[in-house]
Amino acid sequence: MRSKRINIEQVFDASYERVMRQELAGRAFIPAFYDRFIDSSPLVREKFRDTDMGRQIAMLEKSLHYVAYLFSSPDIYSYVEEIALLHSARGKDIPPQLYDLWLETLIDTVREFDPEFGIDVELGWRLSLARGIAYMKFMYDK
Repeated sequence: MRSKRINIEQVFDASYERVMRQELAGRAFIPAFYDRFIDSSPLVREKFRDTDMGRQIAMLEKSLHYVAYLFSSPDIYSYVEEIALLHSARGKDIPPQLYDLWLETLIDTVREFDPEFGIDVELGWRLSLARGIAYMKFMYDK
């Protein structure tokens, strides 16, 4: 049983800063994540076939914090709502099950890039992104 309390937002923010500063084998965190994610499934590969990856990388850098802080301001909520609608069945048709694969691939990439990765860091990422991922899944067929 855990005996210490952690501040999930602080743990997430600190880890995010570490991974964004880190390069491994000449690769930055977000491009390394996308390489891994695209290779994770034929469906993911198909969904990214015609994607401008430079734009996609920039969008994820911005949206990770937005997803983590989904309900902290109306502006953030509006931004994530736009992303959710874009990814819905009527938009890019990203099925809900891909978000689980997305999260697991992201965690694997954090594990590789964050030298302080451990149970608290993993929990920080999972809990910080959980509401946003649930929202994206919920909005799929809305």
